[in-house]
Amino acid sequence: METTARMRDRLLSGIGNGMAAGALWGLVFLAPQWLREFSPMQLSVSRYLGYGLVATALLAPRWRRATTSLGSAEWGALLRLSLLGNIVYYVLLGCAVQWAGSTAAALIIGLLPVVVTIAGSRAAGAVSLRRLAAPCALCVTGMVLVAAQTLHSQHALTTSLGTRLAGLACAVGALVAWSVYSIDNARWLSRRPDISGHDWALLTGLVTGALALVLLPPVFALDRQTHALGDWARFWAGAMLLAVLASVLGSICWNRASRLLPLTLVGQMLVFETLFALLYGFLWEARWPGFLEALAIVCLLGGVLWCASAHVERRPPVPLPGP
Repeated sequence: METTARMRDRLLSGIGNGMAAGALWGLVFLAPQWLREFSPMQLSVSRYLGYGLVATALLAPRWRRATTSLGSAEWGALLRLSLLGNIVYYVLLGCAVQWAGSTAAALIIGLLPVVVTIAGSRAAGAVSLRRLAAPCALCVTGMVLVAAQTLHSQHALTTSLGTRLAGLACAVGALVAWSVYSIDNARWLSRRPDISGHDWALLTGLVTGALALVLLPPVFALDRQTHALGDWARFWAGAMLLAVLASVLGSICWNRASRLLPLTLVGQMLVFETLFALLYGFLWEARWPGFLEALAIVCLLGGVLWCASAHVERRPPVPLPGP
């Protein structure tokens, strides 16, 4: 049985890794704005092609050891997770950012902590939903405040209603895709504790890269726009940065957090992606957050810390059953 000190160390380490993953993943909200002349599908394929190349290089020296214990169930899970949590998610997110704005996209994706926490509350040994209701409500309050600010943003004044609605629909789709991915990924990490989070992230990258390679020819062949050489250089530089920072390092940090924390608290860690996405967005726009935005950040952080405190005195929950 773990001591209180060891439980606290696991909690702090898990939260630290969750924050690091959020800081790295927040970068993905900037790319669709920085590379607006390229389509979300091109951004997704290039980013994950880079992810696959890096993962393959890191796995090559120990390929046999990393894959010997994998069966058809594991490869099928990796294929599903790669498609849903990477390719589909980022295409939808890119559309949401370009059509509805980064703040609106971050707002809807920011509901992930609530969705995953509610799902995790059904696991054996998890903190009850009653104890988590108030922290979740505080997070939702933060999202509502951001929504109120978004309605009066400059982006809302420069895009058509139809475009904004399509962007919001894509953000909802991204929310659903990543919620399913997050829960399924945590279950597989729990089901296969013999596979390190580092290796699982690299294997996911390998499969995602293979999917991106298949999609590469049609995605770029159908592009009717002409891009300057400098734009292509910026495009591939951005893709490789996202591949290394967000996909490889972010996934490793996230898998560590998923293994150290109960699913209810893992869900709360997703709020840091929203916070960093908002922070990067403010830096990109060279402005300070408005009053409602600042209040929303306080609510989001307060909700996460409140939820974390609910786990400190509890024993780790029984691992989730496999899918």
